[in-house]
Amino acid sequence: MKRRRRTEILIQGNEQLARGFAETIAKKYECREISAPQYGMTMIKMRESAKNSLFYIGEVLVTEAKVEIGGQIGIGIVAGMKEELARNLAIIDAAYKADLPETAEWQHPLLEMEKDIAQAKSREQAELFETKVSFETMEV
Repeated sequence: MKRRRRTEILIQGNEQLARGFAETIAKKYECREISAPQYGMTMIKMRESAKNSLFYIGEVLVTEAKVEIGGQIGIGIVAGMKEELARNLAIIDAAYKADLPETAEWQHPLLEMEKDIAQAKSREQAELFETKVSFETMEV
């Protein structure tokens, strides 16, 4: 599983999953904190569809953390003020980069969480469609 997909699942899903993965690694390996969770701002890019050009829509508050495990540096960045989640994401990222054996066991829980997220989104979408109003044009 690619890093981006894995990170999206961990951010959008239940934070308990990320906490459990990180605690498993922290108990067995030395996790050296390079950068404690800290707040920052980052610009958000959007693509303008008519001209197909990028522009910055605004800024968002993020929390960022860096951890080293076995000579590999992991980075955790999450929108909002979520210090624990940023630290957990950094530990998980470093564990994958260090190719620790525990990461092989995480594939199935991540896929299950991805299914749960998709189901929750589809339920929310169905609820929104129930309130959709149909406007018809009048012929003169």
